[in-house]
Amino acid sequence: MGKDIPACNPLLDDDFPTLHGVVPFDKIRISDFEPAMHEGMCRQKKEIEDIVNNPEAPNFHNTIAAYERSGSLLHRAETILSNLNSAETNDDLQALAQKMTPLLSEHESDIAQNKALFRRIKAVYEQRDQENLTTEQARLLEETYNSFVRNGANLEGEKAKKYRELCKQIGLLALQFSEHNLKETNDYQLVVSHKEQLDGLPDSAMEAAAETAREKGNPGCWAFTLHAPSYVPFMTYCHDRELRKELYMAYNTKCTHPDACNNLGIVTQLVNLHMELAQLLGYTNYAEYALQERMAQNSSNVYNLLNQLLKAYTPAAHKEYEEVLSIAREEEGGDFQLMPWDWSYYSQKLKDRKYNFNDEMLRPYFELSRVKEGVFGLATKLYGITFKKNAAIPVYHKDVEAYEVFDKDGRFLAVLYTDFHPRPGKRSGAWMTSYKEQWKDEATGTDSRPHVSIVMNFTKPTKDKPALLTFDEVNTLLHEFGHSLHGMFADTVYRSLSGTNVYWDFVELPSQFMENFATEKNFLNTFARHYQTNEPIPEELVQRIIDSSNFNAAYACLRQVSFGLLDMAWYTRTSPFTGDVEAYEKEAWAKAQILPSVPDTCMSAQFSHIFAGGYSAGYYSYKWAEVLDADAFSLFKERGIFDAETASSFRRNILAKGGTEHPMTLYKRFRGQEPTINALLTRNGIKQ
Repeated sequence: MGKDIPACNPLLDDDFPTLHGVVPFDKIRISDFEPAMHEGMCRQKKEIEDIVNNPEAPNFHNTIAAYERSGSLLHRAETILSNLNSAETNDDLQALAQKMTPLLSEHESDIAQNKALFRRIKAVYEQRDQENLTTEQARLLEETYNSFVRNGANLEGEKAKKYRELCKQIGLLALQFSEHNLKETNDYQLVVSHKEQLDGLPDSAMEAAAETAREKGNPGCWAFTLHAPSYVPFMTYCHDRELRKELYMAYNTKCTHPDACNNLGIVTQLVNLHMELAQLLGYTNYAEYALQERMAQNSSNVYNLLNQLLKAYTPAAHKEYEEVLSIAREEEGGDFQLMPWDWSYYSQKLKDRKYNFNDEMLRPYFELSRVKEGVFGLATKLYGITFKKNAAIPVYHKDVEAYEVFDKDGRFLAVLYTDFHPRPGKRSGAWMTSYKEQWKDEATGTDSRPHVSIVMNFTKPTKDKPALLTFDEVNTLLHEFGHSLHGMFADTVYRSLSGTNVYWDFVELPSQFMENFATEKNFLNTFARHYQTNEPIPEELVQRIIDSSNFNAAYACLRQVSFGLLDMAWYTRTSPFTGDVEAYEKEAWAKAQILPSVPDTCMSAQFSHIFAGGYSAGYYSYKWAEVLDADAFSLFKERGIFDAETASSFRRNILAKGGTEHPMTLYKRFRGQEPTINALLTRNGIKQ
């Protein structure tokens, strides 16, 4: 089909000849991707032609199911490329992604605007009551039909051409936005040569900074970066206020400077292109377009949630601010103004005073391998699954580990990759992704199991110490592991409805649900032991974790609400944006801000979630899902946090079902009722 395709390209194999069909990372070259993707596009075009030219009347099996099966080769190559471009990229991979993005966008538009294909899909949709479909088949039909409509299938002539162009531009700009952010993050370092300037920093942060300085060619110094394991301890513990300000400004002005990595113009372009695309499809703004396929349904419901949270949490957030300001003025004087680069530092001092507790006290008990055993053990306790490390499974970097996961009856369940530490080729943050999603062969019933990956940027080991995590990092691992369970437990027929292929404001429920265990004694006591003495974590320290779990919870809530307000402000626009990005941002989230606004800072320029990560008009999802997870966990609290029957119900009704039914239907089947914010307010101590 394709031309000049080398015979040794492993990406062209229909099935990888590896254990469980895992990706043969050790065999794939960057040069393999382009020919494989071209071949994949050729094959999918032929598969679409076969559907269109089928002389039989359109029905679910010869049209919808056939379309669902199309493009498997392309999807696999595209998935691997995209995942590597996030977790282990380089200049060549980025150049390839830039080259292929417009071609893939054009290919997708060709399919979305294939009138003959859409006529068949529409015909099946219109006779769906006569098809005798299963619930999952009905859902796939609805999702397929809506996807075509939402991707321009009803557009004609110049409008169809315009839609293609908009998609292509959005894809390229989002890619550039992400690359600029990664480059700015990787290029910056704060090098300190005088140790006294770093008073207050714990030994773990000093050791890591010394290691970074050596790696970057500054032996004898300390280097701090904008990666979380370096940035967060510095902002929390460094006494030197000017250095804190310097690092804060470096982080919060990323991609705003007058250079090749400036994202301010890209923000404007992406906002306007998204608005134009939505209006081309008949929506008033992009948020209305995006939210049609969400639990929230429309922007009014999103604002209703955000405003409920604002009303409930703002009084408590101001009290928290006054407490932190008070301790700062004790030390600095009565006229001291608390600035954003002071918040973490003085918050930690207050936390120390109130609870005699900080992350450094916990680190020795959170050695990474032990935490991992604890998290895996939690899944075993809840669901009966087990994990077996297998060094024979190829990985894309030496730091990555691969596990075979087995169900409680011994059957193979999934492959899980874990990738924990920062490096130059990895973007910041933490995420879960799939290299292969679960699906079943309709003819044979064979269950093709998933391969999922959790990727993080945790504190690295040093020459003297293993990787010792902060409590926040333990939470992050639980969060991403929750996503992985959603992928690993998938039990659906169709790939596009499998695992995490659910509405954006539902996808965070399984991940945030797992975070609840971080403050449960019976979980912490299963793994938290001192990395040197093997002594279990003291009971009083566990109690301090629990007592301090709501420390500054209201401030943290308003921070998330502010991000949601900013996101909605950008994507509810009905006219093109021509103003100042920084000024617009500061106005958009003003009512959720507690600390003074800092000139020249701009989050939008680095807000990858909403400009390059699929959360456009969707950042509220974290708070939406937090309402769900608090409500769901309250049932476990009633019945016992390890209650097997409740866990089985959660797996069966939530984790296994993917997108096969509407999320609220699934949630009510598990919980017996719709959620309210009451459980969240109780958990955060806002409501007694």
